[in-house]
Parts: sequence; structure tokens; C-alpha cells
Amino acid sequence: MDYVVFDLEWNQGNTGKEGEAKGIPFEIIEIGAVKLNADFEMTGQFNRLVKPQIYHELNYVTRDLIHLNMEELENGQYFPEVVKEFLEWCGEEYMFCTWGPMDLSELQKNMKFYGMEPLENGPMKYYDVQKLFSIGFEDRKSRRTLEYAIDFLELEKDIPFHRAFSDAYYTAKVMAELDASVFGNYSFDVFVTPKSRKEEIKVIFDNYAKYISREFESKSDALADREAMSIRCYLCRRNIKRKMKWTTPNGKHYYGVGYCAEHGYVKAKVRVRKSENDKVYIVKTTKFISEEDAELIMEKRMKQKHV
Repeated sequence: MDYVVFDLEWNQGNTGKEGEAKGIPFEIIEIGAVKLNADFEMTGQFNRLVKPQIYHELNYVTRDLIHLNMEELENGQYFPEVVKEFLEWCGEEYMFCTWGPMDLSELQKNMKFYGMEPLENGPMKYYDVQKLFSIGFEDRKSRRTLEYAIDFLELEKDIPFHRAFSDAYYTAKVMAELDASVFGNYSFDVFVTPKSRKEEIKVIFDNYAKYISREFESKSDALADREAMSIRCYLCRRNIKRKMKWTTPNGKHYYGVGYCAEHGYVKAKVRVRKSENDKVYIVKTTKFISEEDAELIMEKRMKQKHV
């Protein structure tokens, strides 16, 4: 299997929300990628400019960051042509890799705008190399810039940053430095959400479990679903008794603690997210914590709103 490491540059309006085109706040203007084999050796390159069709003036931040002008972009190809060529270049068996979690969703939003089908019919597995860098070299939680990672690893900076191809190239260089053990920590792009209970995602990683629910019509429907709001020990696969009611400090994230008699305390975090269809879905993570941490969480959450 190959790894397709890609990066996007995109443009947006200069007048905030009022100037956004419906459904596509960011218009892709450049796609850059490198292809790696199983040994992380570079076997191919892709680099194309996209002729703008939505925003015909470069946002000042974009212009200053990537040093492109509209005259150069006008010589690019139309987006559907570039994407078709890109996907053909990717080949048959590959896994996408990006720096951060946004690129796959933004690519598919642009594809949807042009009436193109999504990349897959459900959540799409990929590698977020920014996350893998944190797991491999830092605290698993921090999210560093790509240039920070290159400096941390003392890798040569032989081309400028902040263009699609160069950032894909540097992301690939970081990947080559990662230990094989971190590649069990793949991510899911949820541009296309599960549509039925059978399609829901349930996966166990090295120190936590993740659940991605099907779509619900409303937030209240999602929070009323037993599967979405249960706390389960992912080792013995049994529902366990909650030690505290769900609490929500911000109205979006919900926290709970349960106890498994065999394996100990479990912390659960539920996030309510909006889907592309203006419905909602649940992302739930659970992990084991110490008794001391459980007591601290329960003490803190007792002072917050309960649901």
C-alpha cells in the first residue's frame, strides 16, 4: 500500500461571513502531494494550481502567506479537472496522510460544490501526521506547526514552507522519522457520517476507544440515544455504571465517569458535531484513569451543569 501525503492551499473572501459562498467558505487554489511506498521512500510528486471560480480576489492573509497572485492562479486548471487528475495519480491502494484534520473535509466540500461524489460513503480512515508527531515525540495532546516538527527533528529545510507541495513534502519527511508503533493511531474524516447503527465506528486504540455515531435529526435525539450516551468498558465490552451524571461545561462537550469492577475507572467524553446534512452525530472517546483522577473529575464536575 502507498501513502499519499497531500496538502491544500485555499482562498476565502475578504468580507467575512457575508462574502462566503454557501457551503464552501474555502476555495482550494492549489493541491500538492507526494507518494511514499511502504518504506516511506518518495515514488511520485503532484503539484497543480486551481483556477478560481468563486473568490476572484486573494484574501490578504492567503496572499501574504503563500506568495501567489491571481494572475498565476488564472493559468491553473479548473478544480474538477485537477481533482480527477489527482485521484488518478493516487492509484489503487493508498492511504491519505495530512498535517492536521482539515484537508480531507475541505477537499470534499469543494468536490460537493462541483457536484462530485465524496471520496468514500462513510467515515474515511487516514493519518493525521500532526497527531502522530505528538504521540511519537511529545505529550499526545499538543499540536505543533509543521515547521516546528522539522526543526525538532533537525531535518533540512531545502524548499520554502507554505505552499501545497512543499508542506506535503515536509509532512512526508516527518512521517519517515516516526516509529512504526505510532501508525496504529489512525484518524477518521467524518465528512460523510454513518447513516445507520450498523455503519457506526467503534475502534480501540492503544490507550483509548472511539465511537462515531450515525446521524440524528437533533441534538436532543442524539443525547437520548442509549448507545451514544452509555459508558462501556472497552476491555470487557460491558456497559458499566456511571459514577456521576453527564456534565457539560460548554454545552458541546459532555463528560462522564464510570467504574468497571474488573478494570477500574473509565472517563468518557462526548462531542456533539454537526454533519454536512445539517444533522448531528456523536463522537465519544473513553479511556481508563486512576481512582485519584476520577475523584478529581467528579469533584470538579459536581459544580457544573448536569444533564
